[in-house]
Amino acid sequence: MSTQSPSSLLSSSAINLDRYETLYKHFHSHPELSCQEAQTASKAASHLESLNAGYEIHTSIGGHGLAGVIRNGTGRTVLLRADMDALPVKEDTGLDYASKVTMRDNDDVVKPVMHACGHDMHVTALLAAAERLAKMKDSWSGTLIVLFQPNEERAGGAKAMVDDGLYDKIPVPDIVLGQHVLAMRTGSVGCRMGNIMSEADSFKITLFGRGGHGSMPHRTVDPVVMAASVVMKLQTVVSREVDPDQFAVVTVGSLQAGQTENIIPDKAEVRVNVRTQNHEVRSRVLASIRRVVKGECQASGCTKEPLIEETTKFPLSVNDEAVTKRVHDSFQEFFGDRFDPNTSCSTASEDYSILGSSRGKPCCFWFFGGVDENAWDEAKKQGRLHEDVPVNHSPFFAPVIQPTLKTGVDALCLAALTFLNN
Repeated sequence: MSTQSPSSLLSSSAINLDRYETLYKHFHSHPELSCQEAQTASKAASHLESLNAGYEIHTSIGGHGLAGVIRNGTGRTVLLRADMDALPVKEDTGLDYASKVTMRDNDDVVKPVMHACGHDMHVTALLAAAERLAKMKDSWSGTLIVLFQPNEERAGGAKAMVDDGLYDKIPVPDIVLGQHVLAMRTGSVGCRMGNIMSEADSFKITLFGRGGHGSMPHRTVDPVVMAASVVMKLQTVVSREVDPDQFAVVTVGSLQAGQTENIIPDKAEVRVNVRTQNHEVRSRVLASIRRVVKGECQASGCTKEPLIEETTKFPLSVNDEAVTKRVHDSFQEFFGDRFDPNTSCSTASEDYSILGSSRGKPCCFWFFGGVDENAWDEAKKQGRLHEDVPVNHSPFFAPVIQPTLKTGVDALCLAALTFLNN
C-alpha cells in the first residue's frame, strides 16, 4: 500500500474519460422519474460488472437502489453515493442530446422528464471513480462501496434503501461521502464544516369551499380566493416572523383549483415547500404556516377544516468536523485555489446523510461546478450571475461536460483515498 498523499496518487493514475462522456450523454437523454429509475440502475449495474474489477453488485434495494462493494484488505469502509432520479421538467437546453422523454408520474399523469438537477453527472462521475479506484487497488487498503440511490428528489430513496436492509447486504460504512453539481464555475469545488444543506419540509394543503355557478359567488365559499389569500399571507411568515439573522424560505410551488372559468370549485390545493437551517426556526415557521392556513379558512367562512399533509421531508445535512477537515486537506492540495473550504450552506436539501446517520456514522458532502468558464466569467463581469446562469431545476440547466466530469471524478477519488490510504 502506498504512503503517498491522495493528491499524489491521483495525479499519477488518470483514466480515459471519453467513454464516460458518451455515457453521460446517454443518461442525460434517458432520464427517469423518482421511483422509476429501472433503466438507469440497470445501465449502472452492467457497467460496474463490465469493469471486471471484483465488485459485488447488489440490486433492487429500496426500489431501484444499487450498491457495488470491492473488498481490498483491512482498513476503513468508505461509501461513495450518487443519486439517479430526474425531474418532471421539459428540457429547453437545445443540446443535441437533450431529453425528449415523457413518463407517467406517481399520480398517473404524463410528464416531460429532464435531468435538471445533474444526477446524470453524479451517476457518471461515480462510475468513472469506481473504475479508477479499482485500478488503483495496489495503492489503498479497505472496503469501497459505490452506491446509486433512487428517489432523492422526493426525499425517500436513502431511507428506503436503509429500511430495505441495505446494511444486511453490504458492510456498514465508517464514512459516507457524496457530492452535487451546482451552478458554479466548472472546475471549482466547495465544501464547509457543519451545516452544508438545509432541512426541508413539503406539504399539500387542501382548502375546502362550497362550489357553485360563476355568476353566483354569494352562494358559494370560493376556495380560489381563499387559496390566493393563503398564498399572499404566507409571504409574510419569513419577512415578519423570522429573525433577519436566521435563514428560512417558504415557497408556494403549486396552486390548483377548478377546471373552467364559469364554475367556482369546491376545493383548492396548495403545495408549500419550506427550507430552514435551525430546528427552532423550523418549528416556528411550520407553526406559523398552520396558523395562517387555518386563519384564512376561518375568515373565508369555511365549514370544513383544511387538510395539511406532509409530502416530503429532508434532514439537515451536517458535515462531520473531523472527516471534513481531512477532506479539505486533500482537496486543498489537489485543487488549490479552485477549492473553497468556506462555501455557503446551500438553501437546497439532500437525503444522503440518512445513509450515515441511520448507523451513527459521519458524513461529508461537497459541491462542484458545472457552468462553462467563459459564460460564468462574462456573467460575473456584467453582474448578471442570477439572470444569465441557469440553476438546478431550471429547464436550461446543463452542466458543461468537461471539466465538470473530471472534477467530479477527481473529488470522489480524492475523498475516498483520504480514508483508504491510511
